[in-house]
Amino acid sequence: MPRSGALIRSKSMTHVEVLPLTASDREEWEALARAYKAFYRTDLPDSAYDGTWQRLLQRDGMRGLGARTDGHLVGITHFLFHTGIWSSCACYLEDLFVEPAARGHGVARMLIEAVAEHARAEGAGRLYWLTHETNATARVLYDKVAARSGFVEYEYPLINRQAGPTG
Repeated sequence: MPRSGALIRSKSMTHVEVLPLTASDREEWEALARAYKAFYRTDLPDSAYDGTWQRLLQRDGMRGLGARTDGHLVGITHFLFHTGIWSSCACYLEDLFVEPAARGHGVARMLIEAVAEHARAEGAGRLYWLTHETNATARVLYDKVAARSGFVEYEYPLINRQAGPTG
């Protein structure tokens, strides 16, 4: 399993290590996951966090990595592998979040590079992700480490918004 870590020279952070999430990370993971969802103004019930956490620990589809410094999670990423019509394996980086105090120290780049290591190890031919067009801070990094595909995303609603999820 790929493993990465790097020295980061700054007054507040000296060493960041990126490793798979473990059961003992639950509390810190949930705080970061809730902050990520709050950033995108997405309100989820507690059961959504419970279910996501269980799927991450099973490691049979979704995977999660945590960036740690001084024994604490300062960043998380979630990703999954899937087959495509034209390729046998692709890697989708679904979530990436670094706590505000740890930003600007290379943590997000380390998380992306760690996902890329996993993608290479799985034989994926593609690693990709989405971000909102207003996420200017993240896009500065993304423009440095990746190429924009030029595709525009559309989302078709599968739930009748007026009647609600049951009607």
